[in-house]
Order: sequence, then structure tokens, then C-alpha cells
Amino acid sequence: MRLQAIVAGLVSAIVGYASSFTVVLAGLRAVGASPGQAASGLLALCLGIAVSAVYLGLRHRMPISIAWSTPGAALLAATGPVPGGFPAAVGAFLVCAALILLAGLSPWPARAIAAIPRPIAGAMLAGVILSLCTAPVRAVVDIPLLAVPVVLTWAILVRYRRQWAVPGALVAAIIGIVAHGPANGLSGAALRPAFELTAPTLNLSVVVSIAVPLFLVTMAAQNVPGMAVMATYGYTPPLRPVLVTTGLASAAAAPFGGHALNLAAITAALTAGPDTHPDPDRRWIATVALGAGQLALGLGAGLAMALVLLSPPVLVIAVAGLALLPALGSSLAAAVTEPEGREAAVVTFVVTASGMTILSIGAAFWGLVAGALTALLLHRRTPSQAVPAEDPGRELTSAATREGP
Repeated sequence: MRLQAIVAGLVSAIVGYASSFTVVLAGLRAVGASPGQAASGLLALCLGIAVSAVYLGLRHRMPISIAWSTPGAALLAATGPVPGGFPAAVGAFLVCAALILLAGLSPWPARAIAAIPRPIAGAMLAGVILSLCTAPVRAVVDIPLLAVPVVLTWAILVRYRRQWAVPGALVAAIIGIVAHGPANGLSGAALRPAFELTAPTLNLSVVVSIAVPLFLVTMAAQNVPGMAVMATYGYTPPLRPVLVTTGLASAAAAPFGGHALNLAAITAALTAGPDTHPDPDRRWIATVALGAGQLALGLGAGLAMALVLLSPPVLVIAVAGLALLPALGSSLAAAVTEPEGREAAVVTFVVTASGMTILSIGAAFWGLVAGALTALLLHRRTPSQAVPAEDPGRELTSAATREGP
């Protein structure tokens, strides 16, 4: 049974890594990271996941899975180049880590995140990842010989082995890259993993464009669903210690290029379920194995960056887009399912998906602002909230109620 839990943890590490490392590399490269800096960021994130998962698993004896913020990486990819280059982005990563740590030390940031209407939060995430999710379509048009086998592999595995769909698409992409020869060479990446320290700089527009939206999507699209998944299997992880741990790990990873760490959602379902171990009190073994597996995978960060450099950029983004399709579906559902607030969610989605930049601040922040303003504009008080002007006895009634019978 212990071996079963270890295998489940290793499988969850492989699935989590293979399904979204291309999103991480694409996001880091988009905000100005060199190939070496992007590989360093991936390695730092893997090390942060390993340390956090092992510590939390041993400390709390729960299958608390940790992952990098995939929606956050998608946000970086959609944001693109920022004023001040990658050092300014690293400064924003540190600010985001500080916000996560503050959320763990004080209850009010988590309450503020919970106060964001669910449709607006879902619409912002959907707007952020929309351009990435259209990449498979562009790839099929631009490079059909490489992209069509990738998409077909993904579609077949979604039908029969959903959890292996994105890793299978990645394998198909690697086979296609090798078969068609290198496109860009390996000059930009070293196969041996290495940390590259980037001195952070603080730029107010970059903090507003990256740090604030990165914190919001990490909390709303990762930590909250992660808690929900754990509750499904009967666990109630201590959220504040988890946020403190991931905040500290994020701060340690940021100078080396790591953007953010958080509770896992998808891999949490792989480690917390009954298939991991029949005894719920022993499933924490899987998260310790996940940490060890993630560390081993992190040692291949240089090779992962080399594969990205070998492939046409649109193919890498296409694999990332396939990985983000489930997130797009769930975020769109959250945005439009509830009739109340639908207009505000649509405004948030449209502004965020536009990719516009005002005052050097990216579209994700402006989408959130536009959605909030629309919600306030369209807000209607319910009859129970309204006080009829023609009811002069209401004050007397209220006073009598306060005084008692």
C-alpha cells in the first residue's frame, strides 16, 4: 500500500509537470526571460514545490499537493514584454509572494479575494488564457504537419485516458520536432540545470500589471479550487499555514525566475483520492513522493528549455493551449452561469481578452476594474433592502423591536 501511494505521487508529479511546463516557459519568456533565466525559473519552481510538499505532508500528515501557478504563467504569456524587462517582472514576482505571505499571516486578504464576485473572477481568468487556447487552431493552419498529430493525439487521449491527454500531446510534439529536424538550434540553452540569479527592480506599472493580477488568479483559480478538491476527499488543510509556506517558497524562487507557488487542484485529486491509499491517514505519503518526483523533473529544466527552442514557437504555445482548455471551460462556466452579474462578467472578459495596455498596465487589471465598475453600475437593491418612503411607522417598529416586547 505504501508503494501504491508512492507511485501515485510520482505519477501526479509527471502529469503536473508535463501538462503545463510549456505554459511556464512561455510565460517567463514572454516577460523577457532569456532561455537560461526561463530554465532557472522552472528549476526554482520545481525545488519550491518539492520543499513545500514534503514539509506540509510531514507536518500535517495530509496529502497537501503544491504546484506552480499555471493561470499565473498564462497571465505572463498574455502580458508580454514589460517596462524594465525581466528584472522588473522578478520584482513583481516578489511583490506577489509578499501578498501571498500576507494572506497567510492576516485573514483580511483572503476575505478580500473571497469578496470578488465569482463571475468576475472567472471572466478575468478566461480573458487571460483565451489567446493561448486559440493557439492550437493557429498551429494547425500554420504548421499542419507538426500540429495535426499533436491535436489528434490529445483528442484521442481525452476520450480514453483524459489524465494523459496533455502529456501524450507533448510526446507527439517531441516526436514531430525530432522527425522534422531542429528549427532554432540549441545555442540558447544549456542542458545542465543551473540557477541564474536576477536582481529584481520595482516598477509601479509592472507591479500593477503583473503582481496584483498574478496574486488574484493564484488565489482565486488555484488556492480556492485546491481547498475545494481537498474537501471533496474529506480533508481540511490549514489554509493560512499553507499560504505562509507557499509565500515563503515563492519569495525564495522569485530571484531565480520562479513566478508563484500554490495549492494544487488537478494533482490534488490524484494524491488525495482513494486510489492513492485505502487509509486516508496514509495518503500524505503520496505528496512526499510528489515532492521527490518534482525535484527530479526539475533537474531536466535545461532539457525542457532546449526542446522549446528546437520547436516552432506556435507549436509550444499550442501544447500550452491544449493544457489550458479545461481551465477556459470552467472559468467561462463560472462567468456566465449565474444570470446576476453576467453583464459585468462579459465586460471583464472582453476587456481582459482585448490585451490592451493603458499607462503601461496590462489588460487583466483593467478587466477587473471594468467588471467591478459595471457591477456597481448595474447593482439593484432588492425589495428587502429598500425602505418604502410611505412607511412612517418603520422607525417606530424598529425601535420597538430593539426595546423588546
